Amino acid sequence: MNDGFLCMRVKKQTIVFESFNGRDISDNPLAIYNQLVKLAPERRATCYFSVKPAEYRRLAAAFPDVQLIKRFTPGWVSVIARANFWVMNSRMPTWWRKNRGTIYIQTWHGTPLKKLGVDIDNVEIPGSSTAKYHRSFVAEASRWDYLIAPNQYSEDIFRSAFKFKNQFLEVGYPRNDTLYNDNNSAHIAKIKQALFGYQPKQVIMYAPTWRDDDFKRQGTYNFELPFSLAAFFNTVSQDTVLIIRPHYLVKDHIDISGFEDRVKIFANEDINELYLITDLLITDYSSVMFDYANLKRPILFFPYDLKHYRDELRGFYFDYRQSNLPGPMATTQTEFLSYLRQYYLSGRFIDFDGNLNRFNQKFCAWETGQAAQKVVQVILGGQS
Repeated sequence: MNDGFLCMRVKKQTIVFESFNGRDISDNPLAIYNQLVKLAPERRATCYFSVKPAEYRRLAAAFPDVQLIKRFTPGWVSVIARANFWVMNSRMPTWWRKNRGTIYIQTWHGTPLKKLGVDIDNVEIPGSSTAKYHRSFVAEASRWDYLIAPNQYSEDIFRSAFKFKNQFLEVGYPRNDTLYNDNNSAHIAKIKQALFGYQPKQVIMYAPTWRDDDFKRQGTYNFELPFSLAAFFNTVSQDTVLIIRPHYLVKDHIDISGFEDRVKIFANEDINELYLITDLLITDYSSVMFDYANLKRPILFFPYDLKHYRDELRGFYFDYRQSNLPGPMATTQTEFLSYLRQYYLSGRFIDFDGNLNRFNQKFCAWETGQAAQKVVQVILGGQS
């Protein structure tokens, strides 16, 4: 608790950013930070990223120009308790109470396909219960002064699932600005060189959702590829590289033995850079489908456990069926490899061009490449 700080005067222009509970420096908070220091470089001195102590050394090396503070340490308390703004993409523990003068901008981190917040009927997170989870979510959302909405679909769901009653910022996601501003051959080549050391001609990314009920014990989760790597590479061209984008909790449990030269596991890299270099996205229920659709490139869906995931585990808002998806759906490895070969032969899924365009219009209509700038205007306007 921090009751003694609740009425202290905030320090104008002091901003605390946080991504994924301090695990990284990324996503919408980083995009907003970068735009803020670009437009007002003098503000860098009063901006901080809150990071987990265990990640401090790694992140300090990766972001030498960003001021970091170790989460839940005395130095962190002295800054966050009097910050003018919090800019975060995940929930802050409700036991840490917000100064009445602090403005909390919640960016969130994806367009929802799976049920969220109080809409989840059965929470399968070790150490929690459904009722406790619901109470915590609503209490946290009540503290958000602003909540970014990437599209009308998300805004409607956020209002219900979070019981959110404050102000939406209908601007799109700041992290997606780069998909409009940097989608060019020179920038893409630069990213490939940095990640691979050469220029692969074909990049396919497999980005599955995290199955939060597939665990050995609390904090230890399972991961098994639903397709054979040998069969995969027998189907695609010789110059194809496969990127696997896993949840960070399973990144060390993926077996790519024998394919290390053609498979890269990128769990911590900027996913927007991965989108830019990806020619074909393979996913299942992950919200990456909504962000990647901004590029209007092919998507292949492989929901091999659809019945369990949709009907028993989380439930969906989105009507997840072939007619509504922006690409073909496979539920078996045989179907998956057949669609993969179709893509290899033509470079697209011709029958799904209309689906992809409709999907883009529904979920990407608010994306203009200027979301971060619009959020920064709110911040600068609130620091006077």
